[in-house]
Amino acid sequence: MRQWPHLSLLLSVFWFWLGDRLYRNPEHQSWGDLLLGFSWSWLAGSLYWGWLRWEPLLHLPVEAIGLPIALWGLRSGWGRIGHWFYLGSLLGTGITDGYFYLINVIPHWRRIMVASPADVPSILHEALLNLRTPWGTGWALGLALVLIALARLPQSQDDLHRWTFSGTIVGTLLVDALFGLAACL
Repeated sequence: MRQWPHLSLLLSVFWFWLGDRLYRNPEHQSWGDLLLGFSWSWLAGSLYWGWLRWEPLLHLPVEAIGLPIALWGLRSGWGRIGHWFYLGSLLGTGITDGYFYLINVIPHWRRIMVASPADVPSILHEALLNLRTPWGTGWALGLALVLIALARLPQSQDDLHRWTFSGTIVGTLLVDALFGLAACL
């Protein structure tokens, strides 16, 4: 997305097209539904990481580009799997961004987005020092517990859209843990 934003944006059109095509086929409707929800996340990521990445304040608003459609879809009963995927992804993004603000790594984010690749490891190391404080560790554990609780809520239901939401929240935990591990190494 960062290197070739136009290609990433063009892929959004492909994901929407493929999702719609699968959604219209009764045998693959669930996969199409999921792919349509993913398409909103991909589109938002393409826009943000392609052109706006140096301003963290824009991250969540850009990621929320599909929110009106997701809420409309849920209200009308259309696209429940995809819209719950999108909402789980957006919630995870919001919690992660909130954490970055709480532990004050936003200045490092801005620096990383304009730094040369050679300078990124040292900036990441500086940001990691904020995470390794009792404040940073406490918030990380607390927010991870919130995400785990949110992921467990729908597991008592048999609805595929609820499981999709749960899986998306678990995915947020895994991705954040991988980024944290990569930063530590």
